[in-house]
Amino acid sequence: MSPPTTDITQPESATNTDTSSQAESSSDAQGEWFDDDDDMEYEPTTEGEEDIEVFEDDMDEGGDIYVDAEEDLGGVDIEFAMDEAANSAVDEDEGERTETEATATIPGIARRVLPITPTQIRQLLGQYGLDRIYVQHAGAARGIPADADGVGLLGGYGGLGALRRRRPKPGSGSNYPKVPSEVGQKLMDSGEFGFNDGYKRNPTRKNTKLFRKLLSRELGLESGGRERTANRLLVQGMIPSSTADTIIHYDTKCYSGQFSDDGNFFFSCAQDFKVRMYDTSNPYSWKYYKTVNYPLGVWTITDATLSPDNKLLAYSSIRHIVCLAPTDPGEDSEPWMLDFQHGGSRHGRGGGWGRFGVSLISLSNAEMTQSAALSMVQIWSIRFSGDGREIVAGTGDDSVYVYDIERRQTILRIPGHKEDVNAVCFGDKMSPHILYSGSDDTTLKVWDRRSMGDGREAGVFLGHTEGLTYVDSKGDGRYVLSNGKDQTMKLWDLRKMMSTDRYDKVDTGLYSTQFDYRMDTFDEGDYQPHPHDCSLVTFKGHKVLKTLIRCHFSPPGSTNSRYVYSGSADGSVWVYNLDATVAGKVNVFKATKHSRPKKSGLYNDSYEFTGSGSRHAWSTCVRDASWHPSAPIIAATSWNGWGMGTGTCTMHSWNDGAEDDEGEPRMGARVDQKLAYDEDLYGSPGNSGSGRSQFARSRLRTRRAAVANEDDSD
Repeated sequence: MSPPTTDITQPESATNTDTSSQAESSSDAQGEWFDDDDDMEYEPTTEGEEDIEVFEDDMDEGGDIYVDAEEDLGGVDIEFAMDEAANSAVDEDEGERTETEATATIPGIARRVLPITPTQIRQLLGQYGLDRIYVQHAGAARGIPADADGVGLLGGYGGLGALRRRRPKPGSGSNYPKVPSEVGQKLMDSGEFGFNDGYKRNPTRKNTKLFRKLLSRELGLESGGRERTANRLLVQGMIPSSTADTIIHYDTKCYSGQFSDDGNFFFSCAQDFKVRMYDTSNPYSWKYYKTVNYPLGVWTITDATLSPDNKLLAYSSIRHIVCLAPTDPGEDSEPWMLDFQHGGSRHGRGGGWGRFGVSLISLSNAEMTQSAALSMVQIWSIRFSGDGREIVAGTGDDSVYVYDIERRQTILRIPGHKEDVNAVCFGDKMSPHILYSGSDDTTLKVWDRRSMGDGREAGVFLGHTEGLTYVDSKGDGRYVLSNGKDQTMKLWDLRKMMSTDRYDKVDTGLYSTQFDYRMDTFDEGDYQPHPHDCSLVTFKGHKVLKTLIRCHFSPPGSTNSRYVYSGSADGSVWVYNLDATVAGKVNVFKATKHSRPKKSGLYNDSYEFTGSGSRHAWSTCVRDASWHPSAPIIAATSWNGWGMGTGTCTMHSWNDGAEDDEGEPRMGARVDQKLAYDEDLYGSPGNSGSGRSQFARSRLRTRRAAVANEDDSD
């Protein structure tokens, strides 16, 4: 039997309607997925376009009818002619039909027959929700046949691709907000986010270079307020360079790392369930401090937070238990366990650290095993309150928890989201009342614990069209920053949040494609702005893929609060001005590429998919970054290595663009997780051979130079 022919029957009168009628019919066919007032046009389909044939008796000479399976099939009939006679009629007549055939279905009315390809039919069905069914049922999706590249018909690996929206027509422009942002420029001029350089506005002034500004300061050419402003301008312009001062290598992926508020302490969390602490009181010369473990963790350590006095470190895994450990290197006891699910009292048996003034609970290994089996709460994010008395957590049961350390129990649970809560924080360092929570349901919610009688949020920020990966507060009770899987970072103002009553009328599910950030790449043509976006500024350029990538405000001491910055799956730290322009990038991939040899046994957990040709290539994904509060230094924590199976923490300082310096140790020094020199890290990139290291050669050159100087003095 010949292959079936698909006939689309449409009354001839439909072809004589005006353009607006056709647009209205197309809009009706699209359903509730899109707004009625959206005038975005589709991009004409190019795949298989040469297979489309148009048959019409009275087409005007020279007239063209364009057929798009996703656009022009509303209100038409689809017929499948299975008999050979129908197939031969299409093949032999080349589009000409008798009047009897044209009026066979509806007497007296001519029709046109539009054969379409199977690809267009799949697109048509996918437009009306078939893709959503496959994404929601992952098991069925994996059964979709894949093409030669291993990508399913719906896109992505195994058919788990993103739902694709309408693409903007070529020449229609970007759907993203324009850059530079006018609102962001006003914020930069307001003084809340640093100062504008007056020299840039006055081109007649010659002291625009750093050395001229330093000379002007030393000569006392500026006085009073202008001198203080000039000093701040000096600081805020020192964005760290890509060249790494030190590369700390880990044998597993690194998930997060942060400086303490005073800059004297740094911790990094790795997938081996260890948190390593470093003394950074001299930010240019770190010292290994201590390592603490998470017993019976699941997958990785998800988050960690320091108490304001730097004496306690809380850290979590994908469980309901938060570990609390002292940072004192003299304390080597097991961490204490805070049970968020059971209120901290079910398994309690007394004990505590009297000198810290807290009383906590401890679980045995047997109790922890039983507790893990019964766990319904998976913690993704935790933060200490400004007074160090409470810890807030975002969890996988769509809730926000608040734990009181002194009372050793959960004192508040807010089941306020529809999906996982990936990020939480306090709105003000001086008050524990305002909470922020970001979720996979695309919302950023504001909670005021002083008015929680009805259990409702105080307000909502809408603007992201995909789930949120991180939330950071400026600490002033007003501004908050968020990263989203829609590949944007957004700045919000508490005064512009959406009210609860207005939020109740919005169906947030209409604006999300459920994009799978772990497997797919985001097509910018799919981005549609949220119609209820209440953000101030939208930042775009970094890649929020593979993992929950984090973003932050730059500190007031070392940057004058001038910037916002984010990690990125492209291997860089992106630094933005408040007007959404890019102020700088720290290229971690370039700084670390091939900085350790391949070693068997370290890459069994490689991130890249089996079908990818770059499975064992050197790859970098910067998951977190931290700007030192008083020095121009950024510490970047990354999935980094061959097949992205290992991790690094790299320290990048401002070096005025120089690739190297004359100091010792030389820039780019490679050390292990305890900051010890490791000869194996300097083997040839392609194998595990050792060979003489760059570090060793540098030391040898230094000794030779010292001997030569002694000879000259003699």
